[in-house]
Amino acid sequence: MSTHPAMNNVTDGTPASATTTSGQRDSMVWLLRQFASETPGVTHAVLLSRDGLRLLDSDVDKDWADELSAAFSGVASLAANITGPSHKKRPARQVIIERDDCLFFVQSAGRSAAFDNHPGNERGEVDTILSVIATRDADAGTVGFEMGRLVAKFAPYMLIPVRVGTGGEVR
Repeated sequence: MSTHPAMNNVTDGTPASATTTSGQRDSMVWLLRQFASETPGVTHAVLLSRDGLRLLDSDVDKDWADELSAAFSGVASLAANITGPSHKKRPARQVIIERDDCLFFVQSAGRSAAFDNHPGNERGEVDTILSVIATRDADAGTVGFEMGRLVAKFAPYMLIPVRVGTGGEVR
């Protein structure tokens, strides 16, 4: 039996398809913390709902994580509502904010049923956003790539995982 968290519940080893929403959250927390500790330059990561509420974090101060969640939800919303050259509004694959003290990354992470007690939960589903804080000198390409890998690892816990079509557009 695999011990990979994307395949099994990290708390008891049961297959992911048999886990409860609590077990799914435990697995996702494990993946998020592993990402934050192993990705060069990453200091914090927060998974939030599209409506701006913190769902999971990598040991971030809860007040700060709540503040970041609200702000990054707004960033994702602004980016999705900018009309592009195709004269259509489309969600951004990734938004990067560069500051003197850090880099912020914001990326859609799919729709999940693992957060049944979330106030914004409609029909058992919550749209999620992954936000990451990295050091100013972090390699943005590496962080962005690893974020994509993390979102792919979240896929077993998502009802509608993020998918990329042949044209590279997020569907």
